[in-house]
Amino acid sequence: MHVICESLMIGNQYEAQAPPPFISGVLWAALAPTIVPPPVDVFARIPLREFTEPDPQDIHAGVAWLERHLPTHHILVGCREGKGRSASVVIAYLCCVRHMSYEDAVRFVQHRRPGATPLPCLKSCIDTVKRLRQNRASLATGLSRDRTD
Repeated sequence: MHVICESLMIGNQYEAQAPPPFISGVLWAALAPTIVPPPVDVFARIPLREFTEPDPQDIHAGVAWLERHLPTHHILVGCREGKGRSASVVIAYLCCVRHMSYEDAVRFVQHRRPGATPLPCLKSCIDTVKRLRQNRASLATGLSRDRTD
């Protein structure tokens, strides 16, 4: 298991299936293999395929889940080896929520998780996720204004 920042870790399938006691949430970032949800407070799965371009909706779901749960949980993001899919979700989180550049986020993760390799076309996927998040934030702001008028 590799500590990325404060309460965010990357791990492999064995670490995700039996996380240490201080881990209170697991985000499983793999379509296959599947794991039995471990005994943690919060668990989610996003169906990323190994070595293929991710679907922006899946990355968006993973980023939103991390954003929602990281303030109150220690989270392990896992996949089979803890190098590609899990690292890609963490890189996307750092770009979308922590506002790191893609290049800085990749370097940051690779320094803390040697061997981390982003999925193909991850940068363009993250750009799409940022637009989705911006559009949803704009829509929510517009709805708030409509209620106060």
